[in-house]
Order: sequence, then structure tokens, then C-alpha cells
Amino acid sequence: MRFDLYETEGFFDEMFDPQGRPRPGTEAVVNRFNALPLEELKRRQQAAEKALLQMGITFSVYGEEQGTERIFPFDIVPRILTRGEWVGIEAGLKQRVQALNLFIDDIYHDQKILKDGIVPEELVLSAAGFRPQCMGLRPAGGIWCHITGTDLVRGGDGRIYVLEDNLRCPSGVSYVLQNRVVMKRSFPLAFDAARVSPVSDYVNRLLEMLQFLAPSRRDKPVVAVWTPGIYNSAYFEHSFLAQQMGVELVEGRDLVVVEDQVMMRTTTGLKPVDVLYRRIDDDFIDPEVFRADSMLGVPGLMRAYRAGRVSLANAPGTGVADDKAVYAYVPAIIKYYLGEDPILANVETYLCWRQEDLRYVLEHLHELVVKKVGESGGYGMLVGPHASARERAEYAEQIKANPRDFIAQPTLSLSRVPTLVDDHFEGRHVDLRPYILYGEDIYVMPGGLTRVALKKGSLVVNSSQGGGSKDTWVVDPPNQSQGSASC
Repeated sequence: MRFDLYETEGFFDEMFDPQGRPRPGTEAVVNRFNALPLEELKRRQQAAEKALLQMGITFSVYGEEQGTERIFPFDIVPRILTRGEWVGIEAGLKQRVQALNLFIDDIYHDQKILKDGIVPEELVLSAAGFRPQCMGLRPAGGIWCHITGTDLVRGGDGRIYVLEDNLRCPSGVSYVLQNRVVMKRSFPLAFDAARVSPVSDYVNRLLEMLQFLAPSRRDKPVVAVWTPGIYNSAYFEHSFLAQQMGVELVEGRDLVVVEDQVMMRTTTGLKPVDVLYRRIDDDFIDPEVFRADSMLGVPGLMRAYRAGRVSLANAPGTGVADDKAVYAYVPAIIKYYLGEDPILANVETYLCWRQEDLRYVLEHLHELVVKKVGESGGYGMLVGPHASARERAEYAEQIKANPRDFIAQPTLSLSRVPTLVDDHFEGRHVDLRPYILYGEDIYVMPGGLTRVALKKGSLVVNSSQGGGSKDTWVVDPPNQSQGSASC
């Protein structure tokens, strides 16, 4: 099964340069795949899919009457980054998360950045993720966003751009960990030859970070993963992470607040909980403070949180920096708090609430990607070049009715990775979601979740919209490894 007939078709390809030569670090994979017959490659692809099925790696699609539980599609051709490039990406992500944390803390306290006019006050205070109930909160260690999933894309110019920040309940890391297990089994020789950075320590680092946040000084603080329940689209991940960390998986009905202490119901009675890794949105965590009709939350939780008796990861209110309109100001946010230029650039963004931007977006709807600022998962998005005239006209009316709710960006020529399609390889567009943990220090998992648009020509990589995933390898090519001479 050779790459000889593979065509990059003018796109930036993560595995081959424009002349069809393997990029640095990809040689081991290219050589291994070239040496395998088609039937053997198909067998390994099927074996990988079967293994993932047996692991129970699924996600749910809301709004469908049948077949809502799906297996997350997987392609066995990995996405490869060299260690040299990754160092720059890692530095840019750490810078970004640090600045966003300072921004959130400022917004819920002195709001200096608003008073100084760096970010418009109206924009922040009208953000769907802004929670007035969080004013004055002091999270453990002054950290608000403990777990972040930042979406990156590579443009046709070869540069890495930040597409959006996910600071509330970012999902997908379980797929990274399980994909890696499958790939190591499927291609052990190529994996060893490429010298791939491990990701298996993520779970230990996650647990250590959560324990660091504990308000008590016990030797073994009690940590639990808080899930909305089995009907949540990411329930598999919630249960997987709890099992891997060796902590309890709880729902709201398993928790109660007694004298400002969060307690967990167990077969031997109530047990105090120090840290909750919550996978439930702000609105539902405490009916006394947020939505009174929430059946998922814990009455009195915010009292316990304000009293410093329990820690929450992520902290309530982090969604204010998750807003796609606020995203446009992150370069200015980095400059304001850190006095540095951004290492990773934003995608050019038009804010429809600004009259000049609104006019431009409406005139160029056929060539832009337009997104609702509060949506995720690929929902509420219009890809102008691929939409019909009627769809663009209907979307234009929505924008004009509520301009604050929309942003627009150029249609990027996303990079591609070879993907197995029937009996040959075809390029498919990808993005990348690295995962960042912020506790005693900032840790970035090497690689992350590469999502792939499996539909030919599609730019939408979300699993709910027909996307799949690939393993992401951060490798040390021989000429970049300091230890290569002695290996």
C-alpha cells in the first residue's frame, strides 16, 4: 500500500511537501505503510475499529430519534508534528492560557481591562458565559481555567493559528488516550522508530492537578468526577477518566451540602469531597444560585465553594473567555496582562456587532465562515462557499436580527493528512485540540486530538457533523534529537 499516487492537490499536507517528499519526522511512518500490502493495512484498520468498539468509545448526537449513540470514527494514518515545531506551539498555548486566566480573574474583580478600554465592557458583560454570580470569587490558587482544550488549525501558508478556546468543559481527551493505545498495537515498529512523545501520563497529571486544588491539607484529598449522567454526549469520557484516575464518578443526586461542606453519599454514609472535576455547565450546578429548575445540580454548592470548602475545576464563570467574540481580543489580552506579543496568531475575525464588520460580512457571506458565538460542536455555523443562496439569505436575516451573536472568519485552506479511503489514500482536512492543565504549573499534552473531516472536501471536523479522529504524534527526527549520536 504505497503513497506513490497520493496527491496533495495544492493544500498544505502534514505528511508530504509540495514535491511529494516526506516531511521531517514522517519517514518512519511512510516507509512502514509503503511496505504493507493493501489487505494488511485494511485488516489493521478494521482491527483498530474493533478495538475501539470493544473499549466502548462512543459519543451521542442530540436531536436524533434513532442511532444517537455512535462509535467515533478513527483513521490509522497518524498526524505528525516534529518536536521542534511543538516547542513553539506549547509555548504559545501556555502564554494564552496564562493570559486568559488573568483576564477571567480581572473580569470578576476589578475589571481593569474594561476600564482601560482594551476590551469593550458591553461585549464582556453581555457574553452568554459571563456570570454576575461569580463576582468576587477566589478560586483555589487564583486559577480559573484548570483544563483547557484549544483548537488549532494550520493554514495554507503553513502557519498554526488558534481557531477557538474551550475553557468550560472541553471534551475529547479520552479519544486521544485510547487512539494511542490502538496505534501502538497496530504499528509498534513505526511507533518505536518515530520516537513518539508519550501521552499516557496525562491521567496522572490530571489527578495531581486536581489534588493540588484541594482546600484541605489532607494527605489524600478526595476527588470526584461530576457528570450530568448517562445521557450526556461525553458520558463515556467522564466514566473513563474517573476509572483511570481511580476516583468516584458522581451525579448531582449523589452529593449534598452539609454545613457548607460537600458530602458524597456512599454505602457507608456521607463522605466529604474536596475537589469536583465538573463536566456540567454553570447553569445547572446549583439551583440556589443559577437555574432554579436544575435537577442536575447540588443546592448550596456555591456557598461551599465561596467558603473555600470545596474546589471546582473548571471554576464557574470561565465561559466569559470562551465567547467567540471575546476570542477576537485575546491578542490584546495577552499584550495587556503579559506585555508580550502572541506566539500563536488568531484567525482574522469580524465582529458582527460592529457596523463596519457587519456590512463586510453581509456583503461577503459567500466567502466567509460565520459562527454563533455561544455554540459549539459545529452547530450554528455557516460555511459560505458551501452554502446555497437560500441558506445564506436566511442566515443573513439571523445576523441582522442579532449581530452580537455572530462572528465571521475567512474560509481557511486547512491543512490535510492522508486518510485511508477504500483502497487508496486521500487528503482530508484536520484541526488539532491540545489539552492544557493549569495547577501548580502549566502542562501541555504533547499532541492532542486531531479531528479529521472524513467527508471529501468538508472543512467541518466535529464528530457530531461526520468527523473522525487520528492519533497525533510529536516526534524527534534523528537530526533534531540531541541524543541521536549515541542511539
